[in-house]
Amino acid sequence: MEHGRRAVAATLLAALAASQAALVVLNPVLPEIAADLDVSIATAGQLRTVSGLIAGATALAAGLLAARIGLRELLGGGLAILAVGSAVSAVAPSFLALALAQALVGAGIGISYSGAVAAAAEWAAPGDRSRVLAVALLGPPLAWIVGMPVVGLVGEVSWRLAWIAVPLTSAVAAGVLLARRPSTPPAALRADLRAVLGHAGVARWSAGELLAFSGWAGSLVFMGALFVESYDLSTAATGFVLGFGALVYVPGNLLFRRWVDSHDRVLLVGLATAAGITAAVLCLFRPSLWFSIAAFSVLSFLAGGRTLAGSSRALHLAPSLRLGVTGVRTAALQLGYFVGAAIGGAALGAAGYTGLGIALGVLFAAATIPPLWPAKASSPAAPLP
Repeated sequence: MEHGRRAVAATLLAALAASQAALVVLNPVLPEIAADLDVSIATAGQLRTVSGLIAGATALAAGLLAARIGLRELLGGGLAILAVGSAVSAVAPSFLALALAQALVGAGIGISYSGAVAAAAEWAAPGDRSRVLAVALLGPPLAWIVGMPVVGLVGEVSWRLAWIAVPLTSAVAAGVLLARRPSTPPAALRADLRAVLGHAGVARWSAGELLAFSGWAGSLVFMGALFVESYDLSTAATGFVLGFGALVYVPGNLLFRRWVDSHDRVLLVGLATAAGITAAVLCLFRPSLWFSIAAFSVLSFLAGGRTLAGSSRALHLAPSLRLGVTGVRTAALQLGYFVGAAIGGAALGAAGYTGLGIALGVLFAAATIPPLWPAKASSPAAPLP
């Protein structure tokens, strides 16, 4: 049983790391992409708008797809699409071609992320779920810690190599681990999206997740450019700075684990409030490189705790519709990249990093409203046939 739990956790960690690697690869090399393809940094940041929108849409369909092909096959298909999208991104000859490649990347992210989070519950024994989830959720910060410096180093040669070195390689590695898992019967994974959204608390919770992810995603998309333009850092140095910030995400994820079951609402509100203040300070006040690194590290720590609180809440909202709930959460995450990149890019273009900081602070502040909003009485979803 112990070996089986570890194997499941390692497989899902690898899948989530691959998914996150495709999300963060743009961050250190965004200025290089903008210069090479002759667009502004704000415009280049909209590449995450494209992939976020597609990822959100595919995540919502994950439950229906799993009902046809099974969870292992769904996750494997997502990783395959992710690998193809990364390869196409590496050879895209124009900004339009790169945007189309990001649509493929987004589809792969949406499917693989929602499938991996749902599998933490489906493939683990009830007593092991929280431990498997906590380990699996270390995949995204691992993608930062390892991937950011690698992207920075290879980005010194070409931003195109970054797509091969990080997301393509990690997607293939996760696929190898996944191939060892047994197939999942499709009928056992049925999920009705209408039933999920109609379940008590799901819509309210997902609205908070969307707003919080929008603030966090907007921070991630433009932080690399902030460090480059504010302190004239090289691409390699920027990758190491962002990777260092990711190190602090891990203790944020682990530290708050002991309180997520009994104080999830307090964590969702308190951590979002603190993150909003920190994001605004990071963009508005940049007296030194070390101050900005410290502020980004605090933001990463807070985001790690809030992400765990939101994920844990997802697994308890509607146990009979778990795959549908995790699909909604993944959609909120990816649409958060869409909203965060769009609002952040508009604010950056209109008022520079001051505008970006205000926009991020407002998004995080808005994320505290749904958890505080009085819950409406609602009938639980009927059992699925």
